[in-house]
Amino acid sequence: MKRILITGANSYIGTSFENYMSQFGSDYQIETIDMRGEDWKKADFSGFDSIIHVAGIVHVKEKNEGLYYQVNRDLAFETAKKAKSDGVNQFIFFSSMSVFGMDTGVITDKTKPNPKTPYGKSKLAAEGLLKELESKSFRICILRPPMIYGPNSVGNYPRLAKLAKKIPVFPKVNNQRSMLYIDNLSAFLKLMVDTNLSGIFHPQNDEYVNTSEMVKIIAEVNGKRIFLVPGFNSLIKVASIQSGLLRKVFGSLVYYSDTEGFPQSTSNNVFLDYQDKTFIESISHSENSFESSEKVEL
Repeated sequence: MKRILITGANSYIGTSFENYMSQFGSDYQIETIDMRGEDWKKADFSGFDSIIHVAGIVHVKEKNEGLYYQVNRDLAFETAKKAKSDGVNQFIFFSSMSVFGMDTGVITDKTKPNPKTPYGKSKLAAEGLLKELESKSFRICILRPPMIYGPNSVGNYPRLAKLAKKIPVFPKVNNQRSMLYIDNLSAFLKLMVDTNLSGIFHPQNDEYVNTSEMVKIIAEVNGKRIFLVPGFNSLIKVASIQSGLLRKVFGSLVYYSDTEGFPQSTSNNVFLDYQDKTFIESISHSENSFESSEKVEL
């Protein structure tokens, strides 16, 4: 039996992972801990095989750059130090694609991190501190996922899904995005725990996502028909210069794929197979499982 501790109560990723792992019964024992305040420091981490650290912040309403570092860097580092001291074998840290500081382009193994936002900077700073703690008996696993989506997710996906159900037409754009369905992420996390891997990983769906096609599929799953109208690429490209939101929705940003169109699926000579659902299956499952509720952002 594997014992797993999720640091960050009621998180979207943590809760989804718990639900996903329930299918494996007593083979995995999963617990969560609230990281607010100081009480977590009194907890005993010994006996856990892996800690999955999802506690963090993405958006702060007030301009307080220090809070990003306090939560995303310092809290992660302090948690990892305690985990190592208590004899935990593996610490899995959720970083972000944001550490590369790119709105558009292709990220390869040659691309150096260059974060532009306090969020990205604090995540990269945490990565550096965590690597210093790694040893043969304490393995550090860093994940830099792209946009995560699924039932009750937050961010751009629910906004596009809401739009797809209401409008009859949508711009046809030629973009590609790396995305990660929540169950594919959960399958990846299970793989990390099972193999006790360490290193930096960039999990993503097998298929790149085209925004226009995604909106069309969402509409079809909901019994709607939507027409994709060509001729907007140049206009959107110009408008995206001034709009970060438009770049996120219509720009291209991907992790490098091999020549067959699939993300590289090996790391440290270990084959990584974590695709729980295809893209179309993920959209269907997301829409059929959707509930209107507020979730804590990570």
